[in-house]
Amino acid sequence: MQNTTRKSLLRGIAAAIGLSTALSASAADPLKVGFVYIGPIGDHGWTYQHEQGRKYMVEKLGDKVEANFVENVPEGADAERVIRNMAKSGYDLVFTTSFGYMNPTVKVAKQFPKVTFEHATGYKQAKNLGTYLSRSYEGRYVGGFLAAKMTKTKKVGYVASFPIPEVIRDINAIQLALDKYNPGTEIKVVWVNSWFDPGKEADAANALIDQGADVIFQHTDSPAPIQAAERRGVYSVGYASDMQHFGPKAVLTSIVNDWGPHYTKSAQAVIDGSWKSEDFWGGLAEDTISLPLSDLVPAEVKTEAETIIASIRSGEFHPFTGPIKDQAGTVRIAEGQTASNGDLASMNYYVEGIKADMPK
Repeated sequence: MQNTTRKSLLRGIAAAIGLSTALSASAADPLKVGFVYIGPIGDHGWTYQHEQGRKYMVEKLGDKVEANFVENVPEGADAERVIRNMAKSGYDLVFTTSFGYMNPTVKVAKQFPKVTFEHATGYKQAKNLGTYLSRSYEGRYVGGFLAAKMTKTKKVGYVASFPIPEVIRDINAIQLALDKYNPGTEIKVVWVNSWFDPGKEADAANALIDQGADVIFQHTDSPAPIQAAERRGVYSVGYASDMQHFGPKAVLTSIVNDWGPHYTKSAQAVIDGSWKSEDFWGGLAEDTISLPLSDLVPAEVKTEAETIIASIRSGEFHPFTGPIKDQAGTVRIAEGQTASNGDLASMNYYVEGIKADMPK
């Protein structure tokens, strides 16, 4: 009897040790983090910067995370399939990095409530789904100031992707700066209906230059518009990454996105069990965007640009401060008021001064 009891006790101790070992191993398992990218990681723009953010997160968190990505994922059914496969494959945290991934992410998040999701540039949240984006309009306003000071033709060009609120508010921010610093300067827009198509992007930039634009902006992902501006001898403003090296004689500045700190913070929060769904907007104040100013910008203009940047960073100035009217003359933001995140997230109109028609 004593022998049986002793054996049972030993088996119990062994089982407890085994369970403890298993729990320790489980606790040491890295957080599995997935990224879904709209373009190639070598696009030198939007996807490239998200990939730099992923690498930053891995560098900061080390063996606490295991991070992988899938690139060149079209918006729509393919995105839903990729996101679902990640959730089914044991990923703990999934970042989906394009506006058109919003509904697929929402759908998969409902099906996998124990997986944490974050979607870039969207506006739909759930208990296990947060959103994040950069206040790129802050950079666009500064770029608009530079364009106002540097243009000789009073015509500025914009290579646009899709007519979503993020793109529309960035176009509006440029026009607001043009109106203030060089009234009568016009922004012309060409829509390419793609995030990454170097051929279309270059053609759009050339078409804008042919129409007299001597400063080219882009809301697309390749350096093709910058390279077109360099070849044609006009100025440009890069987007997502620092594109100076693609147009050393063209680039006045770039609106550079830095996603690394946000990715690191979110992953650490999931590890700690403290993650909560939120709508994160990162701008100059959060160092989510930066604006490296080129030496092509005259010293006095650079000084004024730095003053504008500092005023936005401190909260003293908001680019969307009323009164702001739409093309029809209707007041959209009252005098003395600033646009809320909700106003910005749903922006579907051009401001007064833009002569182009809104695409349907």
